[in-house]
Amino acid sequence: MRHFDLEINELKKQLVDMAALVREMIKSIMDQLISKNADFHDKLFAIEKEVNIQEIVIDDKCLKLIALNQPVGTDLRFITSAMKINTDLERMADEAIGIAKKIDINLDVIENVSKMAGIVRQMVEDAINAFNKSDVDLANSVLDKDRELSNLKDEILQRLKESMMKSTDSEMIGKYLDQVMMLRNIQRIGDHATNISEDVIFMVQGKDIRHPKAFSK
Repeated sequence: MRHFDLEINELKKQLVDMAALVREMIKSIMDQLISKNADFHDKLFAIEKEVNIQEIVIDDKCLKLIALNQPVGTDLRFITSAMKINTDLERMADEAIGIAKKIDINLDVIENVSKMAGIVRQMVEDAINAFNKSDVDLANSVLDKDRELSNLKDEILQRLKESMMKSTDSEMIGKYLDQVMMLRNIQRIGDHATNISEDVIFMVQGKDIRHPKAFSK
């Protein structure tokens, strides 16, 4: 096996290991939204530090592989996709921390937030597995879930706005606003899972499916 192939395999392993850390963060924070176990912050922040380190290491490896080997075709698609996936994973971790800072275990979130959390957790799992297995069908299933997630978020936001308009308690209104921001964090995690899935499709098929309307007549 060529040295370059060994380097590519090592890059994939590093990215899969980083994805496992992010998966653990997302599972922890989404479980928190459902079960309200408050004993999770320290672990979450510790994992995020490791994710930040890995992002830098992986980016550096990708740039060196391109500079030293001048890859083309499938190899180049893999490396450029790896760089984008690396960024999306790190941003997922950031969004998980954003949710952790807004969770109030004394305030019941609207029921459908639990459903939204479950959808996002599955999207992250499927996006990571799609990358690990180069599975285009699984990647496409994530894109389908993204539409369901957006519709659910809009429904929950409407209910939160109605609750805020009815409330005269400034503290409660502040908590409702935190929930609005938290929903946006959850949505963004889904967006990043979608980005990863689009990159998997590009990596495997060489087909860029982002913004299809931009190229339609």
